[in-house]
Amino acid sequence: MSKVISVAIGGFGRSGCNIHANWLKNDPEKFKIVAVADQIAERRKDAVEMFGCEVFNDYKDMLKNVKCDLFVNATPSRLHVEATLLGFEKGFNVLTEKPSATNLADFDKIVAASKKAGKLLYPFQNSRFYPFFQKIQEIIKSGVLGELVYIRSNWSGFARRWDWQTLQDELGGNLLNTGPHPVDQAIVLFGDKYPEVFCRMFADHPSGGDAENFCITTLYGKGCPTIEVVLNSFQAYPQGDMYNISGTCGGLTGGPAGLKWKYFKPEDNPPPPLWENWSENRKYCSETLSWYEESWEYNDKNSNETGFSGMVRSLYNNLYDVMANGAEQIIKIEQVRRQIHVMEQSHLQNPLPKRK
Repeated sequence: MSKVISVAIGGFGRSGCNIHANWLKNDPEKFKIVAVADQIAERRKDAVEMFGCEVFNDYKDMLKNVKCDLFVNATPSRLHVEATLLGFEKGFNVLTEKPSATNLADFDKIVAASKKAGKLLYPFQNSRFYPFFQKIQEIIKSGVLGELVYIRSNWSGFARRWDWQTLQDELGGNLLNTGPHPVDQAIVLFGDKYPEVFCRMFADHPSGGDAENFCITTLYGKGCPTIEVVLNSFQAYPQGDMYNISGTCGGLTGGPAGLKWKYFKPEDNPPPPLWENWSENRKYCSETLSWYEESWEYNDKNSNETGFSGMVRSLYNNLYDVMANGAEQIIKIEQVRRQIHVMEQSHLQNPLPKRK
C-alpha cells in the first residue's frame, strides 16, 4: 500500500458526506477518495464535483468494481453488517459507522470475517477522541477523585424527529443513533468487564415512528462504578452538565466546553472515629474538609468550539497510522463488543411494539 490511502465511501448522506468526506478532503497527503456510492443522483453529482471520483448507485457494485485500500461504510444503519461483510469478502479494510452491529452474533460475524480476510476492522467511535473525554480519563487516572462510585452521562434535550431514525425497521431510536457515543465512553470508564445492564425505554412520535426516543441504560457490576446513560428527547429543561462523576474523594462535572472537579486528600483529612453511642450531644455528623478545586476549558482555535472536527481528525490519524505504519488501534474490538452487549441487552429488556 502506498502512503496515500485510497478510499471508497458507501453512502453520501449526513455521515458519509458531512463527516467522513468533509474530513478526508482536508488531508490529501494521507487519503484520496476514489469512489462514492449513493442511490440519490444529486449526491453522486456532488461527489463527482468534489472529488472527480467514480460514482455508483449501489455500494455492492462499487465494492465489486473498485480497487482501493479502505471502504468507509456509511450506509444506512440496517445495512452496516451486510456491507461490512461484503467489504471484507471483496478484500477491503473497513471503517464502519455506528452501530457496527446490534447484537453480539452479528458483531462476531464481522470480526471473524475481518480475521479471515486479514483486513482491518475499525469501528467509527469518534467520541472516544473528544478532548473533554480524554481530559476526564486523565483526571480519573490521577486518582484524585478516589474510587469511582457513580457516573451520570446525560445526552438529552427536547427534540421531535420524523425521519428514518424514528423507525425500528431502520434500526432507529436514541440508543442506536446517539447511544453508541455515550455507551462507548461508558464502557471505557466501566473497566475491562462485561457490565450488568438495566434499561427502560419509551417511544412517542407524533409523526408515526416507533423507535424509542427515551432511554435510560444503567451499567453496573461488582468492583465497578454504576454508570447511567440518559438519552431523553423529552428533556425540556437542562439537568446539569453532560457528565457528573461521584468518587470517594471528590467529584467532577462538565462537558465538551469545559470541566471542573473538586477533591480532598485523605492523608490531610483523616476520618473521625466511629461514634460508639447514638450521637454526641444530639448532633449530626459534620466536618470541614480541605477541598482542592480545578477546572479545564476547551480551547483549540484549529477546531470547532466543542472539538468535533478534532476528534474526527484524531480517529483518522490513528486509522492512517494503523494501516500505513502498523501502529496500535486505539478503538479496541473487545471494547466495542462490550458496547454491543449493552445495547443488545437494553433492547431485549424493552420489546417495543412496531408500527402497523
